[in-house]
Amino acid sequence: MRVDKFLFCVRLFKTRTLASDACGKGRILVNGSTVKPSREVNPGDEVSVKVNPVFRRYKILNLLKGRVGASKVPEYLIETTPEDDLFKLKMMRDIRHYLLVQGIEVRGVLQRKIVEILTVFMMMPILKTMF
Repeated sequence: MRVDKFLFCVRLFKTRTLASDACGKGRILVNGSTVKPSREVNPGDEVSVKVNPVFRRYKILNLLKGRVGASKVPEYLIETTPEDDLFKLKMMRDIRHYLLVQGIEVRGVLQRKIVEILTVFMMMPILKTMF
């Protein structure tokens, strides 16, 4: 099965076109290599999807024939993203939410600066206990 179709069918992207565009921009990796949308995937392959600031990793369990409901997705893939990366995503969402509540929209360069600061603070174990 094509990687763009698989990503669409397991609901990682809303449309197949979005999945195809992400492949073309280098935001999709299969077994650590960037791929074209036409790349075939098989059970056992690891697919990584770029979600700023990290790659979310998934292991393919089975292939499917078409798009499935959200409750069926765990039969076809399992998330293998490291806890530290998930923590970074949670921190980014929490900070963005706080700033939006304060009336400040965060995009572009400022967002990247926040990520850089967070990676420095990731080394501090006290932060993990706070969130």
